[in-house]
Amino acid sequence: MKKKNMAMCLVAGALVLGGQQIWAATEHYNDSAVTGGSEEWQAWVQQWEELANDYTQVSLTPGAAETQLNFAWYSEGDTATPVVHFGTDANALTAYSGAYNGVDSSLTGGKAYCYNYVTVTGLEENTTYYYSVEKNGVKSLVEQYRSGDFDSVKILYVGDPQVGASKGQPQAGEKLSSDSGAANTAARNDGFAWDRTLDIAIEQNPDLNFAISAGDQVNKTGKAKEEEYAAYLSASALKTLPVATTIGNHDSLNPDYSYHFNNPNPTGKGMTEAGGDYYYSYGPGLFIVLNTNNYNVAEHEQSIKQAVENFPDAKWRVVTIHQDIYGSGLDHSDTDGMILRTQLTPVFDRYDIDVVLQGHDHTYSRSKLLYGDGQTHGSYEFKLDETGNDYDWDHAYNTATGQSIALYPEDGDSAAAEALQGFQEDNHCYVIETAGGNSVTDPKGTLYLTANSASGSKYYELTVNQQDYIAERSQNWLPSYSVIQMTDHDFQVTTYQITEQGTVETIDDTFTIHKTN
Repeated sequence: MKKKNMAMCLVAGALVLGGQQIWAATEHYNDSAVTGGSEEWQAWVQQWEELANDYTQVSLTPGAAETQLNFAWYSEGDTATPVVHFGTDANALTAYSGAYNGVDSSLTGGKAYCYNYVTVTGLEENTTYYYSVEKNGVKSLVEQYRSGDFDSVKILYVGDPQVGASKGQPQAGEKLSSDSGAANTAARNDGFAWDRTLDIAIEQNPDLNFAISAGDQVNKTGKAKEEEYAAYLSASALKTLPVATTIGNHDSLNPDYSYHFNNPNPTGKGMTEAGGDYYYSYGPGLFIVLNTNNYNVAEHEQSIKQAVENFPDAKWRVVTIHQDIYGSGLDHSDTDGMILRTQLTPVFDRYDIDVVLQGHDHTYSRSKLLYGDGQTHGSYEFKLDETGNDYDWDHAYNTATGQSIALYPEDGDSAAAEALQGFQEDNHCYVIETAGGNSVTDPKGTLYLTANSASGSKYYELTVNQQDYIAERSQNWLPSYSVIQMTDHDFQVTTYQITEQGTVETIDDTFTIHKTN
């Protein structure tokens, strides 16, 4: 989720887009002091200073295939012992060695750290394992990890935890701050809410194989933010649940993302400071993760091609991107969210992508089945602003002509309004294959899902008018998540929200894609 002028985001302020007045909001957020329960919240607050300064949390990610598991963590100092002790007997673990390298100390307050990468191999399905990592030769406490079923795979799909994004919102009589370290009370708020969502999701779904995050794990763009990563990674569920993360625009402009997540099969394409595209296989699925903060779609296509060539027999091809090229949120879907729509849609068609998982819009939506119209369209991109610490979200650029298109034209600027209208019309580059029902069989098109914020750190309004490509959408100002069930023949997704009382409610009926071969 991008950072824009607050005047454009407050309920009290109107936005005129394409001649129609529409409204956006940011005052909706999850107040952890209210939703957390007094005892749990107070315990979290009391440990926050220590946690905010502990950058050594361990992250688990899926490996290149279901028989592998990747680890990453920080250790203090200029040298490290990158070793994971892993096995089925907690008292007789096997040592797996990896590699380490230095962390940019400008991101850690000048203190030296190394990041450690280790891959564990030979995992079997439905098996309980134990692990411990070495931090400068000292073993951490033993944790438990259980592999899932490799034939029927269950995945938790979440969007925009964006820990730290609730800055400026009120809590206990004061406004949440985005200052550094323990003074980042917004990260304190959102880290608790993120942990709460994961705990509830796992309680409802104890047999999850792994999770997919559609990007913006943290909030500070282009700045040091280790306390936000500490809050994100400290969630108790992440000791047992691998997460395949996506690079969001808030993750994109620093290398700290790449230090914290040991992603499998990096292609070296789609690179920003945070890293690039990667892919992995799990059960019947091939999962391809694209860093769409890099607008070079030719490189993303090379990543998809490489993944498909290496796993040609996967029953399902699932792509994750951050920007929702087919979404329904006011703040993005008709402006910067669709920036790559004209370019990515035909690529997804060429490689028979079944499902695209998206974030960025802080709303929930499920598209109809879509494919490209086969016509020639323009291509567009964003550029960095003058500070170099964020993107210029107010202007799209035509990559062929260099034309700058104001996404929020000033009142009375008819030329800018006309250019924006042309940009939006050019992005009507899709055909709707099917428009209704809760299941499809052997479809031609691609399903696009957009996840709302899993932590509830920030929400946005839906567009006033639901787009013709959207089948279902929701914004109830509550944290939400989706559960995907995947077998050889069926891809099913159900989406839930969590009330202030902690109960779980369905916000969209289960949608099923069925394949007969």
